[in-house]
Amino acid sequence: MNRKALGKGIEALIPEAEGATASGLVREIPVNDIQRNQEQPRSRFPDETIKELAASIRTYGVVQPVVVRQLPTGVYQLVAGERRLRASRLAGLDVVPAIVRDVDETGALELAMVENLQREDLNPIDEARGYESLMELSGTTQSDVAERVGRDRSTVANSLRLLDLPPDVQDLLVEGELSAGHGRALLGLATAEGIRAGARKAVSRGLSVREVEALTRAGKPRKKVARKRRTDDPILREWEERLQRSLGTQVRIERIGKEGSIRIEYYSDEDLERILEALGSLG
Repeated sequence: MNRKALGKGIEALIPEAEGATASGLVREIPVNDIQRNQEQPRSRFPDETIKELAASIRTYGVVQPVVVRQLPTGVYQLVAGERRLRASRLAGLDVVPAIVRDVDETGALELAMVENLQREDLNPIDEARGYESLMELSGTTQSDVAERVGRDRSTVANSLRLLDLPPDVQDLLVEGELSAGHGRALLGLATAEGIRAGARKAVSRGLSVREVEALTRAGKPRKKVARKRRTDDPILREWEERLQRSLGTQVRIERIGKEGSIRIEYYSDEDLERILEALGSLG
């Protein structure tokens, strides 16, 4: 599935031409004059990766400038490039190359989200919190935020749902023990304790997202649905089985006379998205 371009892209953060505008010029700014943005989407900065980047900076310098904005107090606040700033401090640099952007708090967070999403290594919970912060700061809807950062609205909505997980289960997503797909599947369980138990089982057994969805279904009472009379037509039964194998879910084909219906079951939003994608690939 093709992804939409993310917002204005990295070009909005780092102008390609050296002197496009005064605000786009690279300056040398003391590292101690730059403070981090508490709304920064990324919460984890593994020590090992910072050490590796610091070693590279000692050899080659800071290849890509950080992006900052100047506060009314005169202090600079980081917009993008916290890993580079941390590594520069560790490498013993007194100054770093920086681009000063004239943006407000909402614009700063938007640019930080765009940069982090383009790098595609934000953990699912940091991504969800970033969307939530953008909505709160700008007073906009999920659709507005999706448009601003170049995501589909459903992507933003599904991401925000992860914040309904218990905090300790969210931590498992932050640490990479579970994926966003696991998290959405676990939301199908009725209680916080049920979600915790399902998460522990998923981690200890190394369950796939599909297996967690099955676990969620097993814990739910199934509603009895009035069924139309099935036909014994072997051709229809064969097609029913083929569809079940292709879609990975229960499929029932009913026929009365020359008409009929196909019933495809799903058990969560994640399951529905998977089935729709599978149906699209059959075309």
